[in-house]
Amino acid sequence: MTSPLFDLTGRRALVTGSSQGIGLALARGLAEHGASVVLNGRNAEKVEAVVQQLRSEGFVAESAVFDVTDAAAASAGVSAIEAEIGPIDILINNAGMQHRAPLEDFPVEKWEELLRTNVSSIFYVGQAVARHMIARGRGKIVNIASVQSELARPNIAPYTATKGAVRNLTRGMSTDWAKHGLQVNSLAPGYFKTPLNQALVEDPTFSAWLENRTPAGRWGNVEELIGAAVFLSSQASSFVTGQMIVVDGGITTSL
Repeated sequence: MTSPLFDLTGRRALVTGSSQGIGLALARGLAEHGASVVLNGRNAEKVEAVVQQLRSEGFVAESAVFDVTDAAAASAGVSAIEAEIGPIDILINNAGMQHRAPLEDFPVEKWEELLRTNVSSIFYVGQAVARHMIARGRGKIVNIASVQSELARPNIAPYTATKGAVRNLTRGMSTDWAKHGLQVNSLAPGYFKTPLNQALVEDPTFSAWLENRTPAGRWGNVEELIGAAVFLSSQASSFVTGQMIVVDGGITTSL
């Protein structure tokens, strides 16, 4: 039986960018701990397919198709969930993207797309959800940061900038909203086997470097993020806010 501290029964979680990868893994993990989940993405077919998959596994799942990088769409999408599905108790701001190029050649349009997807979406959806949470006097928001919130690697400087912004936006949200009963934290994955990282996973040179560089000696599996996400979404973290939990096999702690 799940400890009451980690039991999410009766809670509803909106997970953005949850049709695959980390977002889908976190949605399933929260559902396994009792939450009903609302999956979000821009591709209605993909979102509906994973909703049906989760339902077939016995979980309560709904879809909410809207573009988190559009402020008006995000506000309308959150309002529709609140009115038609029910109150959002937990928000996992997971939507994100990556683009790799030397900084001197980095396309301006990709810089702007990274900012919209990795930072603005967290502000838009976070603000829209928080307004409802504030009225209820409680809520959990988990923003997906990265080890790149702390570190840098060649050819991803703009991504690093966005993930650094996620960490500090999380701190700002927690500072403004803790007095209303909200806890806002970030979860920072290291290198995980996801569609976003598929090119790196398939690169033998990079994989060998990563395995040697990481104290745990391997890539992470997305299911290994669930425990931290459940902690940050549950009563167990009732006095934890403004923090970043790093799940990375030790890569940020060892030279």
